[in-house]
Amino acid sequence: MPLVHVTDAARQALLDMRAAEVDADELALRIDVVGVGVGGREYSYELLFERRAEAGPGDDLAADEELPVLVPAGSIDKLRGATLDHVEPTGLVLRNPNRPSPSIPWGETVLEGTSEEKLRTLLQAEINPSLAAHGGYAELQKLEDDVAYVFMGGGCQGCGLAALTLTEGIKATIESRIPEIREVIDVTDHSAGENPFYEASAK
Repeated sequence: MPLVHVTDAARQALLDMRAAEVDADELALRIDVVGVGVGGREYSYELLFERRAEAGPGDDLAADEELPVLVPAGSIDKLRGATLDHVEPTGLVLRNPNRPSPSIPWGETVLEGTSEEKLRTLLQAEINPSLAAHGGYAELQKLEDDVAYVFMGGGCQGCGLAALTLTEGIKATIESRIPEIREVIDVTDHSAGENPFYEASAK
């Protein structure tokens, strides 16, 4: 039983992405927990293609010749039992039964005003500072009824795995903090950008 289950749909999508990389057959999909996501209720993740030979002592390297999955030693317990899936129209979705310790301190911004005002405040105060670490940002394109249309720019645009950031962090935070918003849709044209940080590791 692999540490992280990758569905057939996710595997095919990732294989298509990996095919564009140099020495694709030598690359594993690295899934790492890099902190606590916006809102403090979910982990934040980093996914990238990395050479299988870069696996370190204690890392978990799934014996899947088609798409090996590498989980660093420090993330094993945080990702045990997770499933990586690909669903339309969202894209990649990581379903993780594990959650950050409630003892981890985090602060919440007071959200006031209309739904649109609350959302713009949340994006500016909590979400974008986190995305800035990757050179990216998220902004509200429009809010119609109870559906928010969010655009991802900077380092997030063009990233083949950026939809996972939206689904796991931004979408979950918006829907939990502003319950009147029923759905969050990514309207980014990722084909127009570059692929700045989900690349083969150059170590």
